[in-house]
Amino acid sequence: MNIGLTGGIATGKSTVSQMLVKRGAILIDADVVAREVMLPGHPVLKAVIAHFGQAMLLADGTLDRKKLGEHIFAHKEERKVLEGITHPAIRAEMRGRAAEYEAMYPERLIVSDIPLLYETGQGSSFEEVMVVYIPREMQLTRLMNRNGLSKEEATARISAQMDIEEKRKLADVVIDNSLGLEHTERQIDEFWLRKGLL
Repeated sequence: MNIGLTGGIATGKSTVSQMLVKRGAILIDADVVAREVMLPGHPVLKAVIAHFGQAMLLADGTLDRKKLGEHIFAHKEERKVLEGITHPAIRAEMRGRAAEYEAMYPERLIVSDIPLLYETGQGSSFEEVMVVYIPREMQLTRLMNRNGLSKEEATARISAQMDIEEKRKLADVVIDNSLGLEHTERQIDEFWLRKGLL
């Protein structure tokens, strides 16, 4: 079974993904794949440098993430260019891995962890989508505490994503992560049993 896992920033998606892995799921993490396609020698990094220039590389040939981040933050249209280069490659790599794992381990749960799953129109790519949910106010507090942000900065980051209430409505499975880890673990156990996973 192949599911998509998403949520909002600071909702506890990583916690839930680790709970699933602990029970035997195979995790494909979009953030990890996004870093891999930017490694020296990868065609995606070559395409990024071809557009944005050699100045985006550090002396050791790796991507200067800070400089690229500042550039696309200052030039909004350039973010679309970057996404146009990276997103198709990341999606293709994730789909390929999911198909490979499904063929090798047909009895295992394959989880694709994608922060912007709905925002990038991938909701229908999976048998089910699991959303990790906490109320927006709690999300704001957690993000401020976790990242040392002001209320304005945290609000801006949360507002850049689809509203968590919208994601909850779209989800096939909602994991409410607002009542403590034990409560979250119980929901994962219930999901696991309901799906008949070993």
